[in-house]
Amino acid sequence: MSSFWLALQHVMVIRMRNFLYCTGVLLLLWMSTSLQAALNIEIFGGGTNKIPIAIAPFNGERGLPQSISAIVSADLERTGLFKLVDPLGLTSQEFEQIRYIDWQGRGASALVVGSILPLPDGRIDVRFRLLDVVKQTQLTGFSGAVTTEQLRAFAHRIADIVYETLTGEPGAFSTRIAFVRKQGSQYALQVSDYDGFNARSLIEYTEPIISPAWSPDGSRIAYTSFEKKKPVVYVQTLATRERKAVANFKGSNSAPAWSPDGSKLAVVLTLHGGSQIYLINADGSGLQRISQSPGIDTEPSFSPDGKWLMFTSDRGGSPQIYRMPVSGGAAERMTFEGDYNVSPHYSPDGKRFVYIHRNAGRFNVAIQDLSTRQMQLLTDSNFDESPSLSPNNRMILYTTEIGGRGILSIVSSDGQARSRLSLEAGNIREAVWGPLLKQR
Repeated sequence: MSSFWLALQHVMVIRMRNFLYCTGVLLLLWMSTSLQAALNIEIFGGGTNKIPIAIAPFNGERGLPQSISAIVSADLERTGLFKLVDPLGLTSQEFEQIRYIDWQGRGASALVVGSILPLPDGRIDVRFRLLDVVKQTQLTGFSGAVTTEQLRAFAHRIADIVYETLTGEPGAFSTRIAFVRKQGSQYALQVSDYDGFNARSLIEYTEPIISPAWSPDGSRIAYTSFEKKKPVVYVQTLATRERKAVANFKGSNSAPAWSPDGSKLAVVLTLHGGSQIYLINADGSGLQRISQSPGIDTEPSFSPDGKWLMFTSDRGGSPQIYRMPVSGGAAERMTFEGDYNVSPHYSPDGKRFVYIHRNAGRFNVAIQDLSTRQMQLLTDSNFDESPSLSPNNRMILYTTEIGGRGILSIVSSDGQARSRLSLEAGNIREAVWGPLLKQR
C-alpha cells in the first residue's frame, strides 16, 4: 500500500478504527446522535477591526422556547467580523425611548432591538430594527408573523439582513448543510440548518454513505452509497426524495463533485484500473475520462467558472493538491508546504481553496490564496476533515474529533473566530455547506 494510502487512512479513519477502502479515499463514518439534540456553542479567537454591535434581548422573547437575540448573536459572532457588546441588563425599547448615549458608553456602534408579540391565530409577530448608534438613525428593519417552529429560521433571516447591511455582502445564515451520521448500525445522510439544528434524514442504511455534494441550485445532493456492497454514486432530489444511480460502473464509483451549471459531475472511478477522475452528465450519460495518471487521483472540485478541476493525487510520491483544465491537459501542483495535503475545495469566489494539511502530526484546516500561493493554517486541533466554505466565502464548515467523536465546527476564513457546534451525543463526518437559497 502506498504512503498516500497510509496517510489518507490516518486522517479519514480516526485512530485507524473500522476503516473502508474506496477508490483512493478511505472512508469511515461512525456517527451516533439525536435529531433533537441541543447544540453547545463555544467561540474561540480574537481579532481586530471588528464591528462592535449590541444585540438587545427582544421584548417578549423570555417566554419563547428559543431566544431570537441569542441566535442572531451567535450567527454574527461566528463570522469573526463582529464584536458582541454585552447589553448588561438593557433590553429592547421603543424607537423613541432608546437612549443612544447608554449604548455609546458601552462601545457599540450598531444596535439591534426587537419585539415579540403573540397573535390570536397562534403565530408570533416578530419585529426588529438595526440602528446606527453614532448617527442615532435606523439603518433597516424587518417584521413578519411566524409559527414557533419557524422562529429559528426567522432569526437567521434577521442575522442575514444585519450582516448584509453592515458588510455589503450576503449573509449565509439561512443556508443548509449536509453531513453523515451513524447511530448504532444505521448510517444516515442528513440535511440541517447551517448551525446543525433542524436535522432531517434523506436516506438511512446499514451500509456506509459518504461524500455528499450539493448541486449548485441546492435542489439535489450527490453522494456515494455502499448499500449494494460496493460504492455507487447516486443523485437525489430533496423535494421528492427521488434518486438515481448515475455512476455504477465496474469497480469503485465515488467522490462526486458538481459542475457550476449543474449539468455534469466529476467522479472517481476504477473502471480502467487505478482511481482516476471522469466526467459524466448529471443523468449518468456521457462518460469521459479526464485524468491520466499512474497514481491515485481523487477528491475533485470544480472552479466556480467551470474551467478547472482541483484534486488530490499521489503522482509526485506524496498526497498533494493539483489542478488541471476540465478540457484536459497537464496538471499543475498547487501545494508544496509539507508532505500531506488533501481534500481541496474551491472558494465560491474562485480566489482561494481550503484543504487539510498535516502539521506536526495534526490534521488541520488550511486555506491558500491562488494568486500569491500563500497558505494559512486556520485550526490547531488534532483531527480535522472535510473543509467546506460558506457560499459567501466568510466561514468554513468542517468536522473535528473531540473526546473520541466527530462534531461540526466552523472557523472564519481569516482564522479569527472558531466555534464548535457540538451535538450532545453522536459522531458526525463528511459535512458540506449548501448554496445560498434562491429567495436571496
